[in-house]
Order: sequence, then structure tokens, then C-alpha cells
Amino acid sequence: MTQSSDAAPARSDVRGPGFPEFVCLIACLMALNALAIDSMLPALPMIGDALGVVRENDRQWIVTAYLLGFGVAQVIYGPLADRFGRKPILMLGVGLYVLFSVLAAFAPTFDLLILARIGTGLGAASLRVLAVSIVRDRYEGRRMARVMSLSFLVFLGVPIVAPSLGAAVLTVAPWPWIFGVLALAGSAVMVWAGLRLPETLHPQDRLPVQPARIIGAFRQALTNRQSIGYTLAMTAITGALFGFINSSQQIFEHVFHAADLFPLVFAGIAGGIAAGTVLNATFVERLGSRLIAHTALIAFTLVAAAHTAWSAAGLETLVTFALFQGLTMFCFGFIAGNMGSMAMEPMGHIAGTASSAQGFVSTTFGSLLGFAIGQQFAGSATPMAGGIAVCGVIAIGFTLWAERGRLFKARNAAPAPRAA
Repeated sequence: MTQSSDAAPARSDVRGPGFPEFVCLIACLMALNALAIDSMLPALPMIGDALGVVRENDRQWIVTAYLLGFGVAQVIYGPLADRFGRKPILMLGVGLYVLFSVLAAFAPTFDLLILARIGTGLGAASLRVLAVSIVRDRYEGRRMARVMSLSFLVFLGVPIVAPSLGAAVLTVAPWPWIFGVLALAGSAVMVWAGLRLPETLHPQDRLPVQPARIIGAFRQALTNRQSIGYTLAMTAITGALFGFINSSQQIFEHVFHAADLFPLVFAGIAGGIAAGTVLNATFVERLGSRLIAHTALIAFTLVAAAHTAWSAAGLETLVTFALFQGLTMFCFGFIAGNMGSMAMEPMGHIAGTASSAQGFVSTTFGSLLGFAIGQQFAGSATPMAGGIAVCGVIAIGFTLWAERGRLFKARNAAPAPRAA
């Protein structure tokens, strides 16, 4: 796709909610994922105590199990959405999200809770795949990047309030009710989408579920230099984010002895992502995805490296931790939506399958990378900060590869071929 297509408008032949409602609906679909990750962070010690978790770092499996289910299942939803349409597959996925959230609330053992969390992730995978595919059905180029950035803003508002929401639930009810809130939120969004979201995939664009075609589409998504390059860069950045999420509650509890402040400070740090996303949505159509994302990625890595040195020198305080992480996440807000959009640019002809392939790689391997970072926690913030810096360096390497060593400006590229 060439740069000239960046300002392409929405497809006029796809009816549905207006732009503001469409952005809000897509954002809420995406936000269910963030809610399932962050709302139970304040409850991790309680869940561990109630279910007999002996090794403290093992509590991180409550987050990682969900992410693994979320990542792996994305390879299923894309081909199904390309064959049967976006809406019925979305309804199926949200239904699984609700069902397994209820099962998690009643899990009598830690092992069964982990299985329920995997199941919740399996359902939530549809949210990531279908949200991106539905947006790609209607928009492309910089317009798509703007929709994704605005949706990402609402989506990232959830991490700001989710730990506080979890903490509020714990003041009036036991920890299983946090999973009950997930079920209620999923049910509400499912009703909204069922009533207001039309089918965005035209019948003539539906592709049969043929193994050869699916393998060919996955091959295109995973061998196209721009697509896989940005997907791997996002995998590293996603690993950095999950490393922070896995480590953050323990850092507040054991390093700063300020567990009560965790929801408030976490909200401030997550607010950095929201601020970056707002600014990105404002400037992306004017400056372009590459200039913004590449600059932010370099800044992300430098800030994380400075945080690592500061922490290793024994200078870390709660204030400096919040400032460094807030600035790192501010940079993240300029990266995620743009890189996702650039990875999808050459994949419009196989949007559902490409979204599945990209999501599978970035989430599955990003969650494992984030888990590896979290498992290094041993009483300081240095391993987490260092892991984030390393992830930034890896992401820069893959970005350079994707752009053949040229940053900040788009290359003219021939359009991708139509799927067979």
C-alpha cells in the first residue's frame, strides 16, 4: 500500500453506528481484555492465600494463563471470521468470555482457576481479532490508525480504573466477585454489539475454510517483511508491558511497602499511556505513523535504560518509579496503535487471518516474555526495568529490519496480492 492511501475514508457501503459510537463500541470490546487483566491485580495476594499458592511469583500465572489462552486462540478466530462473518464469531467469543469468568468465580482450587482463566482468554481472543478486522473492513491507512488510537484511548482508560475497581469490589465483597464483574461487563457489551453492530464483511468477500488457503494466508502474514517485522517489534513491546503488569503489585508490596497506594499509582502510570494515545490520535494523520512510532520507540528504550541504571544504583523511590514508568508508558501510547496499523497495512485482502496471525505471535510470545521478566522479581525494580529496556532494543532491531534500515518515513511498496 502506498502512502497516498493513508487518508482513505470509510467504506460508504457499510452501514452501522456513527463514528463516535463505532469508536466507543470497538474500544469497549478491546477494554474487556484490559479489564480481565488489571482488575484482579489488587486481589492477587488474597487469591493466593485462599487457594493455597505457596510460591509468591506463582500468582503471576493468574495473569499469564489468561494471556496464553488469549494469544493462542487468535489463530482460530481470524479464518472463522473471514468465512462466517465478523458478528457471529464475535458473539461466540464474548459468550465464552462471560461463561469462563463465571467459572473462575466459583473455582475451588488454583489449578481450576488457572484453567478458567485460560478459557476466559480463549473467548477474549475474539475481541482482539474481530475489533481489528472490523476496523480494517471500514478504514485503512492513517484513518485506520486514528480509529485505532481513539479506541485505544478508551481501552487504556480501563487500566487506569481497573485496579481501583478491583480494590473497590474487595471492600464490599470477596475476591470471586471480581470475576463476576467481568461476566457482567461482558454481558453488557455483548448486548450492545448484538443490537447495534452490523456485519461488516460483505458476502462476496467471505473466504472458505480451506486448509491450503488458510496456510497460504498465514504464510503471507508471517513472511511479508512489513507485517512480520512490526508484529515482532510489537511482541517485544507487549512483553515489556506484561513484564510491568506481572511485577507491579509485588514491587509495591515488597519494595515500597505501599500496597494500599498501588491502585492510585498504577492509575497514574496507565494515564501516561492514555496521554500518549490522545496526542497520537491528534497528530498521526498530520505527521504519519512511522515518524511518531519510531521516535517514541527510541525514547521508550532510552527511558527504560535510564530507569534501570537509576534502580541499580539504589536510588529508586516510589516517586521515581512512578515517574520513570509513567514516562515509559507515555511513549508506549505512541507505539502500539501505530505499529498495529502498519503491520496490517499490506494485509487488507486477508484482514481477519492476518489479524489472527499477528495477534497470536505478539500476545503469545509477548506474554511469555513478560512472564520471564516477572519471574526475575527478587526484591527490587531493577529486573523489570532492565527487561523493558531489552525489549525496547529488540523492538528497534525488528523495526529497522521491517523498514530495511530506514526509519521515520514510509517506503513506497507494491500492494499485496489478492488471496487465492
